[in-house]
Amino acid sequence: MTNIHCAALLFDMDGVLINSTPAVARVWRRWAIEHGFNPEEVVARAHGRPSLTTVREYLPNADHEAENREVERREIDDLEGVIPLPGALDLLASLPEDRWTIVTSCTRPLAEVRIRTAGLPLPKKLITSNDITHGKPHPEPYLKGAAVLGFPPAECIVLEDVPAGVRAGKAAGARVIAFKTTVEESVLREAGADWILNNCADIRLLDRAQDLKLGLAERP
Repeated sequence: MTNIHCAALLFDMDGVLINSTPAVARVWRRWAIEHGFNPEEVVARAHGRPSLTTVREYLPNADHEAENREVERREIDDLEGVIPLPGALDLLASLPEDRWTIVTSCTRPLAEVRIRTAGLPLPKKLITSNDITHGKPHPEPYLKGAAVLGFPPAECIVLEDVPAGVRAGKAAGARVIAFKTTVEESVLREAGADWILNNCADIRLLDRAQDLKLGLAERP
């Protein structure tokens, strides 16, 4: 087991705390087909980024806000299979509430619906796409996540599952734990992840006296 120290944890949501991948894929696949795009390509590009970014890229001349509202409506309506990932509930319950938050590319309404559906605690200072100007892989989301908790990014650990998120965390100056829940390990390593684990079940809080001491079960 590898032991590391940090001041706070910044969790991505989908693919890190919550399994919403099937729902995300269903919504974006349907959207892509309706607009005549390659569904596999659209789904892959949509993961881990604000939906508005994907809409703008594929429909540069459309009413982006209207299209994004429709995507959000569909994602809020499709909650089938939205459940906590292994270890997520136990890890969050073990952490001091002022030492962690969620930094997600979802809109706030969608994030809150998924958090409630999965039975996770809602952090007091949630960062969503509604709180930022530049989405992942830009560092802004994680810079704001660290700021609302009151710690320098360099003292924080980011937990992610896709390259855009890993790059955002690294660009913010944080260290990054990546989970093999969404993409291949090699892709996460190429993006710059410091540690690669299976899921939250591979993390234990060993001490919370001052800094957080975490034990990471790095497995082959």
